[in-house]
Amino acid sequence: MPVSEMSADRINKIFSTNVTSYFLCCKEAINRMECGGSIVNVSSAAARLGSPGEYIDYAASKGAIDTLTIGLSLEVASKNIRVNCVRPGFIYTDMHADGGEANRVERVIPLISLRRGGTPEEVAASIAFLLSDDTAFITGTFIDIAGGK
Repeated sequence: MPVSEMSADRINKIFSTNVTSYFLCCKEAINRMECGGSIVNVSSAAARLGSPGEYIDYAASKGAIDTLTIGLSLEVASKNIRVNCVRPGFIYTDMHADGGEANRVERVIPLISLRRGGTPEEVAASIAFLLSDDTAFITGTFIDIAGGK
């Protein structure tokens, strides 16, 4: 829906779920990573695209996750904690049905350069890569998993 129709309750619920929860999880992770570690946040391509007319509140909350990733990566680097982020695009999940449009990925396929939606397994593989020792010198980085969108 357009911003002009959004209630404060809706906006607060989105930000509580998508921003406050991330801050609390990062806080707890950092407090347990005495010997270093890796945090991978999950943002969204919507943070780059804005989601006008549909989900600007969601996009803005994911933009906050992008900012958290950048700031936190700088804040905890001296503790040997890496913070990176993946930004999925249109992925085949139940999230679209929960939002009221089960076939949303199919509707937007013409807008995706690779002309298909992504899979949860593709997102998980990118997260696993960022958590691996192969990325020990990577922090503050984003991987867009959005098929070129």
